[in-house]
Amino acid sequence: MSPLITAAELQAALGRVVVFDATYYLPNENKNGAEEFARAHIPGARYFNINEVADQDTDLPHMVPTAFRFAKLVGAMGVANDSHVVFYDQTGTTRAPRGWWMFRLFGHEKVQVLDGGLPAWRAAGLPLESGVPAPATPASFTPDFRAERLKGIGDMKRIVADGSAQVIDARARGRFEGTAPEPRAGLPNGHMPGAGNLPVTEIMGPDGRLLPPETLRGLYQAAGADGARPLVMSCGSGVTASALALGAVVAGLPEPAVYDGSWTEWALRAETPKVTGR
Repeated sequence: MSPLITAAELQAALGRVVVFDATYYLPNENKNGAEEFARAHIPGARYFNINEVADQDTDLPHMVPTAFRFAKLVGAMGVANDSHVVFYDQTGTTRAPRGWWMFRLFGHEKVQVLDGGLPAWRAAGLPLESGVPAPATPASFTPDFRAERLKGIGDMKRIVADGSAQVIDARARGRFEGTAPEPRAGLPNGHMPGAGNLPVTEIMGPDGRLLPPETLRGLYQAAGADGARPLVMSCGSGVTASALALGAVVAGLPEPAVYDGSWTEWALRAETPKVTGR
């Protein structure tokens, strides 16, 4: 199954797929994903709150939950192991991949992302709904955790120390290089030693859709994905890192891992090395 689905393909599949709006806005964007969803969404869709489908026992934002919590929550949202799940977001294709990656992390491969998101749906002249949907009919979901798709702080310390994987950071170049502030107040900028930088906006065209596979391969190669080492994607808090993971799969590269805590976790720790510049 392709990781992407077009607006026309999704419209044809409505009623046979579970559709989620997984939009997450950064603290400095002054928008609320759930409120925007209630104003307008794809017919039959539900809102997937990444701060709820998350570990509730950490101060870090939207960290991966336990397999038990994930299964309980997505089952309550009507997802079974044979469900075809499609994620989209309100801005394009930069945020919905977090949902795509989480489902794949827990072994659910029948999951796609709407290429271009809600803007592509609107551009196609397709219908929208408003309001809050009725509760879903609960289903049973059994997770199959894929540990190789997730990296934690201990993994990242080893990777930075021994160079055993190539880290690619999805943040804007100014944040990565240390010339622009982080959107989270008080968080230092910069990056992990040895990391490459591929801003998530650069893997999308002006219409919010992912670039062609051959173009993506060139961009990833320029950021350090030379095929010699495994890839680990990072960003501010694990959201756009998931979009880089999606782009790598579309490009035909081996599926990367995602550093869940990303720069928020790394930057807050006194013992972790940080650098600035290119």
